[in-house]
Amino acid sequence: MDNQVVLTAFLLTLFAGLSTGIGSLIALIAKRTNTNFLSFALGLSAGVMIYVSFMEMLPKALEMLSESFGEKIANLYMLLALFGGIAFIALIDFLVPKSSNPHEMHGVEEMKKNKLRLKHTGIITALTIGIHNFPEGIATFMTAINSLEVAIPITVAIAIHNIPEGIAVAVPIYHATGSRKKAFWLSFSSGLAEPVGAIIAYLFLIRFWNPVLDALILAIIAGVMIYISLDELLPSAEKYGKHHLSIIGLVTGMVIMAVSLYLFI
Repeated sequence: MDNQVVLTAFLLTLFAGLSTGIGSLIALIAKRTNTNFLSFALGLSAGVMIYVSFMEMLPKALEMLSESFGEKIANLYMLLALFGGIAFIALIDFLVPKSSNPHEMHGVEEMKKNKLRLKHTGIITALTIGIHNFPEGIATFMTAINSLEVAIPITVAIAIHNIPEGIAVAVPIYHATGSRKKAFWLSFSSGLAEPVGAIIAYLFLIRFWNPVLDALILAIIAGVMIYISLDELLPSAEKYGKHHLSIIGLVTGMVIMAVSLYLFI
């Protein structure tokens, strides 16, 4: 495995994870959440993830598996990996209480309403972000190892959807302690779960690297991203009451992904 490819994959994962710091800055500066921006951005992220999952990652996984097992068995393995990825991330969501789940989006003003137990809420949220972002780190890293052209837009999409998570950590910590510094650094640090996921992937997956594992990981990652898009990103965009804006973002994300993939044909 080329060391330059591994380094690039790790840096992309680091960028995606630490974008929670952007959310913390927004939370500490803004008095109100920019719902137009969040609705469009979350929709765009969903569009990128859904399009690349169905149009690039799953077909590529199926092609690679077909070379080893034949078309019928390849389809079975691809589907098992796809729904296995969905089940994995769904289980994580199920095990995390809704009140502490960073994927249950909140605006700045909403987070300010109840100041009781805010510090506890912020710390628990930071920990649960780590739980949620760990598989995303693996997904970003392994995608970058496989295809840099696909990994870059996915990295941007994950970075965008990490912004509201930064808000979810920074606001309660700031209003509990009065310290912007503590709020920022805890929120920023919570994103480190993604590069940790990349390190785990490097230590335990790269050594077993082969076309079959490559294909299964692509299908699993596609399942994770499809679930995140449908269960988190689009419902969160809808929550802000900007239906048409989120759909425009969704289509825009698909168009951006389609054009970028077309240019690399």
